[in-house]
Formats: sequence, C-alpha cells, structure tokens
Amino acid sequence: MKRILVIGGYGNFGNFIVKELAKDKNIQVIIAGRSLEKANQLIVSIVKDEIEAHHQPEAAQVDIHKDFPKALQHIKPDIVIHTSGPFQAQSYDVANTCIDYGTHYIDLADGREFVAGITALHEKAKQAGVSIISGASSVPCLTSAIVDHYIDEFSVLESLDYGITTAQKTTRGLATTAAILGYTGKAFNTLINGALTNIYGWQGLKARKFHKLGFRLLGHCDIPDLALFPERYPSIKTLRFYAGLEIKCIHLILWALSWLVRIGLIHNLKKSAPLLLRLSFLFDGLGTANSGFYMQLFGKGNNGSEKSILFELVAHSGDGPYIPCMPAILLAKKLANKQIVERGAYPCVGFISYNEYLNALKALDITWQITR
Repeated sequence: MKRILVIGGYGNFGNFIVKELAKDKNIQVIIAGRSLEKANQLIVSIVKDEIEAHHQPEAAQVDIHKDFPKALQHIKPDIVIHTSGPFQAQSYDVANTCIDYGTHYIDLADGREFVAGITALHEKAKQAGVSIISGASSVPCLTSAIVDHYIDEFSVLESLDYGITTAQKTTRGLATTAAILGYTGKAFNTLINGALTNIYGWQGLKARKFHKLGFRLLGHCDIPDLALFPERYPSIKTLRFYAGLEIKCIHLILWALSWLVRIGLIHNLKKSAPLLLRLSFLFDGLGTANSGFYMQLFGKGNNGSEKSILFELVAHSGDGPYIPCMPAILLAKKLANKQIVERGAYPCVGFISYNEYLNALKALDITWQITR
C-alpha cells in the first residue's frame, strides 16, 4: 500500500482526485489543506456517497507555506500530489521538500515558467531516486499525447492550432481564475511563422464553431506548451493556443480589460480575481455545463501533400474540469505500481499515452471525434 498526500485535496480538482484514488486497493489517500474541517467533511462525503475506499482516507492540516517539512515528516507519504495553485507565483519549495524526504511529487501546474523550469531540480531528484513531475494537467499532458499519437502521419508537422472553451455552469476556483487574470493583457511569446513573436493574454479575439457547442469566442492564452513544444517538436513553425468563456459578454469584458492592462491603465488583474469570480456566478443562468477542446495539426503528409488532423472533444454535464485531473490520477497509480522508472524532474510529457488518457475519460460524459 502506498500513502498519497493530496495537497488541496478538498478543492475542485483535489476532490475528484481523492475520490478516484481512494478506490484503488494499493493506495491510502491523505486529504490535506489548511482546513482540517473541510478535509474531514470530504471523508464523510466519501462514506455518504458509498465510494468504496479500500483503505480509510485520512485528513491532515497542512499549510505548504508553514512547516511543510514537519508535516511531511509526520505524515510520511510515498507520493505527494500538489493541486493548490496558482503556480505562477510559487517557488519549488514543495517539490524540493519532497526530494529531501525521498517522496515522489506530482503537480497540476499550468504556469509556463513553472512547468518548463522544473528541470532545474532534475539532478537533485535523480540523486534522491524520486520522480518529480510538473504540469500533470490537460496542458501539456493531453496536448502532447495527441501530438505524439498522430505525428507519424506527418512527414513534417508544421503548425498546431488548438484551444479550450469552458462551460459557464461548472466548478471554477479562485486559483484558476487568478492564474488566468495574472497574464491577461500581458505580453508573452509563441512561435509564429518560425519566429518568436509577442502576443497578449486574452487578445487575438476570434470566434470558432465548436463541435456540438456552436460558436464560442477565444483569445490568446499562455500555457507550458508554448515553451516546451518548440523543443519537443522542432519542425513546428507556428504554435497557437486559445481559451474562451461560454458567455460571450463575459469574454468581451475580459478582452476589454486586457486592453486596459496592455496600455498600462491597470497594472495587473490578479488582485481582482475574488471579485470577478463572484460576479461570474451571476451569469450561470445564461450558460450550460458543456465545454470543449480542439487541436488541429497541420503539415505535410507522408506522401508529401498538405495534411491536417482535427481532434475535437466535448464535455457535457459539467465534466470538463475532471479532464485536467486525469494525469495526476494515472501517474499516481503508475508510481504506486512501480510502472514509472524515470527518476529526476520532468514536465509531464511522454508519461501518459493518448489511449491511456482517453480511456480514463470514458466513464465521464465526454465524447471526441477525429477528422482527417
């Protein structure tokens, strides 16, 4: 049996991860966060929902900013899953502490610099004999798995155009909101026609028709892929990722605010995250629980002609937020069963295959299709 400590275990992502891991006979879950009461409430919920936990989950009061080494020494986990973002402003203190205590580490970070920079811990983690895996989320885990699965159909993969549209009626947390607002209107670079080019968060406004969802608005979004993919897929000349909100007026308000940040009238929107998150719930009656994702690969086929592959995914019933939880669940199970032999610090690319990821989604109200 492996003990898995889930930091933020009663949060939007952690809750789902805890309930899935608790079903595994080889795993005991420790639900951790600053509120011991909320951790214990989740244990009660697991019993009430008749989730078959082979080993009784435990609750622990853990603040990663206060005495985390002491907490780790007391709990003695084999694996730590860190879900408590936003990661853009965090250091690697949690990962470093896990290395010091010989504990495997997984996080759900979506911060570009955070995920790409995790390799700075590689030698230390390797010497300690532990796996440190950052970015166990939709990006870059699912996105790289899709590219890896289809890349052999191209003689040259030239560009990727992809994005996500969220559902209005779905769980959304302060950490994710703060992460998005942190780069709204701020410059970051991506590959366009072979050159690193500055674009701005939540700008590049465009409309796209999503499978089964109709038209949704999209804007530029900063993700780890923009730093990782040019090295992983060196033939790519253009790399664009977009994100969008279901309610068009909310998306346009955020787009307008991005211009105020860009021209310097507002320094940063991150401090407004609690207010804007509360206001967003007022619009729930106008939305649905349906979200979508697309990825279009362009290049030359193996016969030398132009080729494109379009992967489209639709999540109904509010199941979209569970998609980024899957890598942490799959990785934890693999580590618990000694199926991951790599030791060191890595971004989460190449650890989970396309089929493994999609098979894990089959129990949810999620469908996908591929168009060639």
